[in-house]
Amino acid sequence: MTSVVPVESAKPAAQSALPRVGVLLINLGTPDTADAPGVRVYLKEFLSDARVIEDQGLLWKLVLNGIILRSRPRTKALDYRKIWNNERNESPLKTITRSQADKLAVALSDRGHVVVDWAMRYGNPSIKAGIDALIAKGCERILAVPLYPQYSASTSATVCDEVFRVLARLRNQPTLRVTPPYYEDATYIEALATSIETHLASLPFKPELIVASFHGMPKSYVDKGDPYQQHCIATTQALRRRLGMDETKLLLTFQSRFGNDEWLQPYTDKTMERLAKDGVRRIAVVTPGFSADCLETLEEIAQENAEIFKHNGGEQFSAIPCLNNSEPGMDVIRALVLRELQGWI
Repeated sequence: MTSVVPVESAKPAAQSALPRVGVLLINLGTPDTADAPGVRVYLKEFLSDARVIEDQGLLWKLVLNGIILRSRPRTKALDYRKIWNNERNESPLKTITRSQADKLAVALSDRGHVVVDWAMRYGNPSIKAGIDALIAKGCERILAVPLYPQYSASTSATVCDEVFRVLARLRNQPTLRVTPPYYEDATYIEALATSIETHLASLPFKPELIVASFHGMPKSYVDKGDPYQQHCIATTQALRRRLGMDETKLLLTFQSRFGNDEWLQPYTDKTMERLAKDGVRRIAVVTPGFSADCLETLEEIAQENAEIFKHNGGEQFSAIPCLNNSEPGMDVIRALVLRELQGWI
């Protein structure tokens, strides 16, 4: 016998409101204060991460706690004070990342179910605080956005590690997505090129060449399979094509060495010294691996490496700002987020 379903019961359920979606921008991190105690807390968290320093054995713990955390915080605190945002009493990285999140929220404001927040892998606001805040606002889905164009285990992967740790403690987990690296994304390369061209046009001198300086990494990490070096090369090659430059006019280097191991070469500081001694008098430096200006760009490049260049005979040096919260920089973040939110919004 055929059963008949009443028309009323066959009606589809009323469409429910779209589930809220959270977008969490995540950058590396910063001390809460520009003094030795604040830097010590930050460095301890950073250097205790096995993704950053892979050998976390007894010897490293003795070196970290007995030597590094006793002396280095005072020195680095002085560097942070050179670039500190005194008006807000925070590092520029925190100021810029907050602004990036605010601008992204405005750009997505026509999608009322999307909530944007920001976090730091080390320091505050923490990834846990960011995820908790999004969940408290009703977000059932979260897109984590590591703000690293080039993937490395010591940046992108450790963000994922921490996001997963936070979710592992939750009974009712949100659905998660993570944006991929965007090292040769067309919007990113165009934004870099535009920022370089705009900056060069504003200078009172014409650089003889441009140095693209990326954060360094122990060579052993790449030997074990980290794709970071290849991503940096791909970014530089794409930028050369866009700018119409070859390897003699746009150089690739690596900065921020730490410890005694061999790191990726050529080293930025050694390159500054060599270029000046070889007769180069005017250069500009761009830092494509950083999505926001920070200690490594504002102090290490714009001050320390500028001094190395000039001390060895160079005359004019200019550090090109990161994409930051500029219009081209926000185009990159917005395009990346909208692409990865497809199907959710």
